[in-house]
Amino acid sequence: MKMMPEIRLNKYLSDRGVCSRREADRLTEEGRILVNGVPAVLGQKISEKDEVRVNGETVGERRPEKVIIAVNKPVGIVCTTKTFRGEENILSLVDYAERLYPVGRLDKDSEGLIFLTNDGGFAAEITKASGNHEKEYEVTVNHDLSESFIKRMEKGIYLSELQKTTARCKVNKTGDRRFTIVLTQGLNRQIRRMAESCGYEVQSLKRVRIMNVNLGKMKPGEWRFITGEERKELLSGLKRKSASGRGKAEHGQSK
Repeated sequence: MKMMPEIRLNKYLSDRGVCSRREADRLTEEGRILVNGVPAVLGQKISEKDEVRVNGETVGERRPEKVIIAVNKPVGIVCTTKTFRGEENILSLVDYAERLYPVGRLDKDSEGLIFLTNDGGFAAEITKASGNHEKEYEVTVNHDLSESFIKRMEKGIYLSELQKTTARCKVNKTGDRRFTIVLTQGLNRQIRRMAESCGYEVQSLKRVRIMNVNLGKMKPGEWRFITGEERKELLSGLKRKSASGRGKAEHGQSK
């Protein structure tokens, strides 16, 4: 029988659908992972001879089916696996036997499409800042849109609190106070900050698309599995973006 080579603990847990690599590192720092009865350390490698326990439960060899779920997050729901007093988290919306975790974030005050998964590899790929994955939003602001607002948003805005300038994006006016925007970044509260810099306040914000996956007719709180051609296109798109990112990095290093 072929022996499992030593691999990093966080990858081991991600491959088995226990949690993401980032979550594994957090649990390690909190002392909630034991390897052979001893608290794990960051960067630790393990082999098949080692016993791994997470929150007191032994991690077995069974690898659950890898799933990707699309959820229409309502306003007021937080995108976290933790539960805080008086708040409802994203996991409470989905009745699924395996442990899931959200990919990316939406503000508590925002709504729309977000992914849940038990596939650590998928989670890592889609959250890479260099991936340039398209995300489309429908936005309503507090007063009528001007042509200068559209142009400023598209060109990019320097956000002093983040000390970053937003990347060029696509903005399309859909009403007196409504527009759609397609981003390839994921800065903290990016659209709200951009609009505020232009003298506008966002009143509603809904994410309607991530790459090829559309929110469609799902109502707030509803969810569905991403399967078939839709899943195939999503994963192949991630591979293309990942390969493109590596190529740009290598080209930059060669200069």
